[in-house]
Amino acid sequence: MAKVKVTAKITAQEQLADGIYSMQIQVPQIASQAAAGQFVDLYSRDGSRLLPRPISLCGVDRENGALRLVYRVAGAGTEEFSHLKAGDTIDVLGPLGNGFTLREGKKAFLIGGGIGIPPMLELAKELSLVTGRENIQAVLGYRDSQMFLKEEFEQYGPVYVATEDGSFGTKGNVLDAIRENALDAQVIYACGPTPMLRALKAYAKEQGMECWLSLEEKMACGVGACLACVCRSKEVDGHSHVHNKRVCKDGPVFLADEIEL
Repeated sequence: MAKVKVTAKITAQEQLADGIYSMQIQVPQIASQAAAGQFVDLYSRDGSRLLPRPISLCGVDRENGALRLVYRVAGAGTEEFSHLKAGDTIDVLGPLGNGFTLREGKKAFLIGGGIGIPPMLELAKELSLVTGRENIQAVLGYRDSQMFLKEEFEQYGPVYVATEDGSFGTKGNVLDAIRENALDAQVIYACGPTPMLRALKAYAKEQGMECWLSLEEKMACGVGACLACVCRSKEVDGHSHVHNKRVCKDGPVFLADEIEL
């Protein structure tokens, strides 16, 4: 799979919740190769911001050559992106990283926490094509009642929600929602903050479940050269020769047993 850097046209942008934006870009060279779990790098027009911002893929439309990126404003770069509108252009590098491994015929949990929710939507779409709606259960964790993307997940299967403040669904975290609703599955796919992923890894081990985790990490180069986004691994990395994996290149998706959190 060859990554390319191109200038993409923005076709739409809207705000979904406080600080959460959805951007649609026309970029057939990347969309034709992209898969659930991968990401792209977006580049600022400000020359003082040398490093790109990694954004996960929320939607991939290969037929029409489009990508959907749902992101949170977290600094000057993403703040700049949030002011772009239809007709503007942005430089994009991708597709980057590896995607999720689709397990056909297995009952699955698709678990997203916070800004880890968007990449699970494209996974729900792709997984529904190979395993069926009856095998997909989305478990989404939010801070409060601003539940972006929830309704879009519902077209692929039942959706269970946990909110930190208890304003909707289960009060607590995604594991609280799984237990409260007595849910079961054979495989876990998850993306979100490290404490959530650590808890899911332990839960999967306890239950004897296969578990795939997409790590959220600050990335610099996005292509595996700078070693700024390493995580601890069981095996020695062939590039750095230590017990590290590069999240941007070896990941961001890992089998839970491969990494230490």
